[in-house]
Amino acid sequence: MRKSILASTLVCVLTLTVAPLNAITGNWVEDFEHPFVGLAVFYDAEGEFLWRCSGTLLSPTVFLTAGHCADIEGGAVSARVYFQQDAGANYDPITQLDPVSGYPETCAAGTEGVTCATSDQMYNYDFTGHLTVPNTHDVGLLILDQPIYLSEYGQLAAPGTLDILATSRGLNDAVFTVSGYGLTYKPNANAPMAATSYRSRLMAESTLVNLTSALNYGFNLQTQGNGTGRGGTCNGDSGGPVFLGDYRSNLVVGVTSFGMNTLCRGTDFAYRVDTVDVQAWIEATVGPELWAEIAP
Repeated sequence: MRKSILASTLVCVLTLTVAPLNAITGNWVEDFEHPFVGLAVFYDAEGEFLWRCSGTLLSPTVFLTAGHCADIEGGAVSARVYFQQDAGANYDPITQLDPVSGYPETCAAGTEGVTCATSDQMYNYDFTGHLTVPNTHDVGLLILDQPIYLSEYGQLAAPGTLDILATSRGLNDAVFTVSGYGLTYKPNANAPMAATSYRSRLMAESTLVNLTSALNYGFNLQTQGNGTGRGGTCNGDSGGPVFLGDYRSNLVVGVTSFGMNTLCRGTDFAYRVDTVDVQAWIEATVGPELWAEIAP
C-alpha cells in the first residue's frame, strides 16, 4: 500500500511561514522548451512512495534537484525520474497510476533509458532544513541508473553569475524562467474548490526581488511571479530549475526551494547554484569524469 505523505510540510521561522515548493502558477505555458526538466518521485527503503519533486538533467546521468527532495535522513533511498512533458497528466486517482507513463511506480514499457530512469545514488548538500534560512544547503543530486540522451541539457551558471544583480540597478529588466511539475492552484483550506494539479511540465517568467536581504544573503534568489505574463512556483516544483533569462534559456542559477505564502501566491525563493561552494560540492560528489561533462 502506498504511503500518503505530504511532501510540502510547512515550517515556521519566527513569524515567517516557509513552505517547500512544488509547481507553476499564474500565467504559465506548457514547457516543451526544456526536455531535460524532469518529474522525480522518491521512495523509502520498502519502495513506497514518499514525495515528488522537479529537477534538471545536467548530463545523461546527473540530475540536479533540491536537498529537501533528496532527503536521505527523511527516508528517501531511491527515485524514479520522468522526462515526459505530461509525465503524470493521465493519472487515475482510482488506480493511483498513470497508464501512459507508469507514474509514480514504474517506467512504462519502452521508456526506461529514453524518457524515464531510476536512481539508487542520492546525495544532498547536508540539507539543514528550512529553519536555517538563509543558508539551508538546499541542493541535491541523483545519479541515474540509465543514461538519458538528449540534444541539450541544463547548464550550470558560472560562479558569481548573479552577483552583478545584487544592486538595485541590477534589478532592472532581470527576468527568470521557472519550470516544474505539480500544483497550479492551491485553494484556502475551507474553500469548496480542489487544488489543481496537471502533473505536466509547465513554465513561467518571474522577476527578481532581492539577492541580499536577510532571507537571501547571497545564498538564495528571491523572485515573484505576480503581474501580467508572469508566474511563480508552488507544491511540486521543489528542486526545479530557475533559469536566468526568458523561456529560451537553459542557464540554471538556482533550484526552487521555499515560499513565504502557503497558498503559492507570494514570493518565491531558490537556492543558488552559481556559487563556488555549491559547485565545489557538486564536483566532489560526482567525481572528475562527470564534473567535466557539467562544469560551467
